[in-house]
Amino acid sequence: MRRHGWLGLGVIAGAEALLLAGEPTVGRWFTPLVWTGYVLLVDALVAGRTGRSYLTTDRLEGVLVALASVGGWWLFEWYNAPRFWRGGDDLRGLWWQYHAMEPSLLLRRVGYDWAFATIFPALFLTAAALRATLLARVRVPPWRPPAALLDGAVATGAVAVVLPLLMPSAWLVPLVWTGLVLLLEPLNYRRGRPSWLAALERGDASLLCALLAAGALCGVLWEFWNYWAVTRWTYTVPYGGGVKVFEMPVLGYLGFPPFALECFALYHWARGLLGAREAPVVL
Repeated sequence: MRRHGWLGLGVIAGAEALLLAGEPTVGRWFTPLVWTGYVLLVDALVAGRTGRSYLTTDRLEGVLVALASVGGWWLFEWYNAPRFWRGGDDLRGLWWQYHAMEPSLLLRRVGYDWAFATIFPALFLTAAALRATLLARVRVPPWRPPAALLDGAVATGAVAVVLPLLMPSAWLVPLVWTGLVLLLEPLNYRRGRPSWLAALERGDASLLCALLAAGALCGVLWEFWNYWAVTRWTYTVPYGGGVKVFEMPVLGYLGFPPFALECFALYHWARGLLGAREAPVVL
């Protein structure tokens, strides 16, 4: 492990110790603090294993991933908050709500963007670490998706992306976590951008499995660390909402693996708009 991984471990341990000691500032800023420590830790593990990472060799890529992470999560916040397109004074989210926020709007925005900037890096670095170790040799028979299947996925994804905006409803949250991957993954595949469909065509299932596993692992950590924080989020879901692990209803954990696929597809679609087609070296 590279040296900045020890700094990440220290940040995680220190944040947890101060949180348990009742330090109020750390309690309010716990989420961005602990996830910054996690990104430092996993980046160091990936660098030690592969020789490359966002903080050691591919810093520009790391900046792009962090910026895309902020923009991507604000997109999901747009889905969650009908006020963005419906107007009015209703500030409640459809699916998740934040509590004990900073009273200063400036500090609140800093906290939002700092926390949001860690989401894609945490997912991608975790996937890179898993792909370089436990899931390095996951192979399947080469499979090329039929054109009709790709067309159907794009059409279904387009409906899934638009419908929650036209009909805001707590029942439609699964569409938010699946629509973009159905829409964008086939487009990335067809344009030669990084894609787990392209990897499956080569018989390599390590990227798909690593992303799914990273989504599950990070999802558990998100909910575990959120549960103890002072500034935190809770959920409103119409099905199975009373059966929870931490603050997340049990069924909600099924959304984290496809969420990782969605973040990967969204990032490489946006990256492709900048003209970057070659596969990044980190993931």
